[in-house]
Amino acid sequence: MSTDLQYPIGRFTPVAPITDAMRHAAVEEIAALPARMRHAVAGLSDAQLDTPYRPGGWSVRQVVHHVPDSHVNAYIRLKLALTEDSPTITPYDEKAWARLADARMPVEVSLALLDSVHARWVALCRDLKSTDWARTFIHPEYPEGPRTIDWLVQIYAWHSNHHLAHITSLKRREGW
Repeated sequence: MSTDLQYPIGRFTPVAPITDAMRHAAVEEIAALPARMRHAVAGLSDAQLDTPYRPGGWSVRQVVHHVPDSHVNAYIRLKLALTEDSPTITPYDEKAWARLADARMPVEVSLALLDSVHARWVALCRDLKSTDWARTFIHPEYPEGPRTIDWLVQIYAWHSNHHLAHITSLKRREGW
């Protein structure tokens, strides 16, 4: 683990070529996140949930709400890549989304959404054919070229652990 509060597990580094075992491991990381996230925030008070994980960073509550926001987008991007020929996806302003009213709601709302979207996302990933992993989509924030489903699964396995580490690292530092 890194001591960088913003990137406690380090920055994302894609692996290529990716093996079936690596794909499976990434999908299992995604599958495990809802339970791990619930465990990470279990018993936290509102004051603790409203504590930023780092100076200038989001609160734990905002992190919990951000993750399903992001993962719903990833799930939709996967479905687009599977059903269209290299579609261009729409990015979103995650910082602006984190300031909206729904990011101040009880975390249970987003934990339930995380359960649901991950159940569908993982079921879809577990059913992919070997050729599906190379299907692509265009992400305007990555001008170097199309992103593959292989890349999508890798980055969201990392994203799951990245934000979970924001919460667990804060809890460790604060002795919660």
